Amino acid sequence: MAANTTPSSSEQDAAGTAWMRGLQQALRSGESALPALDANRLAQIQQAYAKEYAELWIGLLNGSAQPAQAGDRRFSGEAWRSNRFSAYTAALYLLNARAMLEMADAVQADEKTRQRIRFGVEQWVDAAAPSNVWALNPDAVAEAVRSGGESLRRGMDNLLRDMLRGKLTQTDEQQFEVGRNVATSEGAVVYENPWFQLIDYRPLQRTVHERPLLIVPPCINKYYILDLQPANSLVRYALEQGHRVLLMSWRNPDAECARWTWDDYIEHGVIEGIRVAGEIAAAARRAPSAGRRRATAAAQPAEEGINALGFCVGGTLLGTALAVLQARGQRPVRSVTFLTTMLDFSDTGVLDVFVDEAQVAMREATIGKGGLLSGAELAAAFSSLRPNDLTWNYVVGNYLKGQTPPPFDLLYWNSDSTNLPGPFLTWYLRNTYLENRLAQPGALRVCGVPVDLGSIDLPAYVYGSREDHIVPWATAYASACLLGGPTRFVLGASGHIAGVINPPAAGKRSHWRMKASARLPAQAASWLKRAEEHAGSWWPDWSQWLAGQAGELQDAPTAYGGAQYEAIEPAPGRYVRVRA
Repeated sequence: MAANTTPSSSEQDAAGTAWMRGLQQALRSGESALPALDANRLAQIQQAYAKEYAELWIGLLNGSAQPAQAGDRRFSGEAWRSNRFSAYTAALYLLNARAMLEMADAVQADEKTRQRIRFGVEQWVDAAAPSNVWALNPDAVAEAVRSGGESLRRGMDNLLRDMLRGKLTQTDEQQFEVGRNVATSEGAVVYENPWFQLIDYRPLQRTVHERPLLIVPPCINKYYILDLQPANSLVRYALEQGHRVLLMSWRNPDAECARWTWDDYIEHGVIEGIRVAGEIAAAARRAPSAGRRRATAAAQPAEEGINALGFCVGGTLLGTALAVLQARGQRPVRSVTFLTTMLDFSDTGVLDVFVDEAQVAMREATIGKGGLLSGAELAAAFSSLRPNDLTWNYVVGNYLKGQTPPPFDLLYWNSDSTNLPGPFLTWYLRNTYLENRLAQPGALRVCGVPVDLGSIDLPAYVYGSREDHIVPWATAYASACLLGGPTRFVLGASGHIAGVINPPAAGKRSHWRMKASARLPAQAASWLKRAEEHAGSWWPDWSQWLAGQAGELQDAPTAYGGAQYEAIEPAPGRYVRVRA
């Protein structure tokens, strides 16, 4: 029976009560709890503002003012520079924006309060840019004049179309299709249950390592960020390195899934995926055609088991599942890779602005017993972390100028959002982001057993991205320090996605690592002082490490699956095609 995903009046009342209770507690704490500004810093801001404002006004009058918006692409067009009024408007806006943000930084409060105040000010400042107003945007006005008003008609069409779709268009989605030009690695679905499909990819080498790699992607978005195009596919790269790759493709939850819990995703999701992958691996070892060819350098002796990789929330799920299996006395996984994963949630970066007791209590009251967080709401939350790049840039282009955004595979993936079951989400928010109980040995019971991440004594490879705003790299490092086995930590340049999806052939960016035998220091800053920077992608370093965990080479399988598992349908399967 499908669960009702619409909050009842009693649930809404409970949510409102929870929010009001949090507000009342803050007010009862007294005036000392209210944020205050550093008086000296405020005076400095006011003096600097008055001086610069006077200079701007004089420059407007005599025409000698230099544009103050150099480097800001919102105001980089010639029309902004050649029109004195527009140049002044942009410069005044930037002066006001800088003063507002400096005032936010001058607030005397705890770090969480300061962060939330700055986030709110940033949202307001970005929304108030004159470039977002047609009459104040000389580029948009010039385009309307040039096109004889056609750009305005196209802009209205774009706006109405997005209103009907319920989301902002960020790329030309008509140019992409899952399975045709994204998520194209050849394979087959060999197992499915209501939670996920398991994809077995066609090997790209004549021989493969006997221990396959199981990839656990995040369930908050589609897996094919790891298989966008052949040139930047981590899946394809692993296949080229001689690994047999199995990947979990999560179902996009609908009303039937509205009561799924964290335990469901662990037991019926990750642990089930590990079980099936292990049986497929065992069948391949027993196959008459799977004779071993040669041992790889530094490879471990042949033994049962698989290797596993978790990305982002997929890594959090994988780490929890491994701790559950360890508590049950089971060791089906022989090595683990975590990519931009939080196991320790002591510093959650900018996402912390969305999580406090009142917010979590509201979600628990509305969808915690059954319901869905829509993919559109989830996508909007992530877009708000970079509003100029992911929101206002497209408001200006799509609506004010009447443009169609160019095709971009990454933004197509970003727009292909997923829903989340309420019970799963609220457990996750409370026990990780809010209370950080996953990092505390025995503080949580999952699937009926206590969780201790320190019991995961497997060889581990942990990757963090230096400019990651979703998983701060120091938090990824702290998570690595929770594990009980030999752990290698590598830091890549760039952010949450671009740092991970960095194929060696591109020759981009760099990464930092210590010698393979070195022990991890307790603090991330100490590690960074000892690490050495290396040009290019971190993928080859990971590939070399993984080869050492993957066992000997054997003949690649000639058919998908193994044991009782056979091809159900071609990759990428049905689940990934379902849109929120």
